[in-house]
Amino acid sequence: MEINFIELLILTMVIYVFFTVIKLESRLKGITSTLEQISKHVDLPESPVNEELRELIGEGNEIKAVKKAREAFGLSLVEGKQYVDALKMDKN
Repeated sequence: MEINFIELLILTMVIYVFFTVIKLESRLKGITSTLEQISKHVDLPESPVNEELRELIGEGNEIKAVKKAREAFGLSLVEGKQYVDALKMDKN
């Protein structure tokens, strides 16, 4: 099977986009970490959504809490679960 120039070009572009996305995700994690550190030092008030999330967690509605966190903050499913888990551990 012979690969022509256009197929090779498309494959190259897909690989480039893939690695660019990976690099951007890494940078975003670094920026997020920096913002978390800054918010701790500046003592910013907590998001009002967190109290509602804690209530849902306390009622045993973790799935609803994850859904609410995703809607409020635009998180992925994994990020929403991690956020809710962090609230469970924090117990403010």
